[in-house]
Amino acid sequence: MTDKHNADDEQWRDKLTPEQFSICRMKGTEPPFTGKYADCKKDGIYHCACCGSVLFSSETKYDSGSGWPSFYDVTPEQNVAEHSDSSHGMRRVEVTCKNCDAHLGHVFEDGPQPTGLRYCINSAALDLHEK
Repeated sequence: MTDKHNADDEQWRDKLTPEQFSICRMKGTEPPFTGKYADCKKDGIYHCACCGSVLFSSETKYDSGSGWPSFYDVTPEQNVAEHSDSSHGMRRVEVTCKNCDAHLGHVFEDGPQPTGLRYCINSAALDLHEK
């Protein structure tokens, strides 16, 4: 596992694909409906593509219609951090990996119960470990 204290941009470029680097390290986003996990129905645990931290379970994944993998909750390990994001002329809440600061996506308050949250996450930021 790589953590935020011992990897620089050059090391991340060596480890990640260009798309993963753009999204996870430069706060980019993948086009909707293009990510490998957008329509994925497989059971498992989603890990951070950068450092391997446990982030989301397939048990909380749902089809939000947004074009990105969506989850209504994080795993009990609580490895997701939230930050205010006012980029692109909008007020949003960015979600990142607590361990390596990878940009994952955003969280919105329009999800299903029991949380009412929609974690809208880039597929490139995730690595599914199937059950």
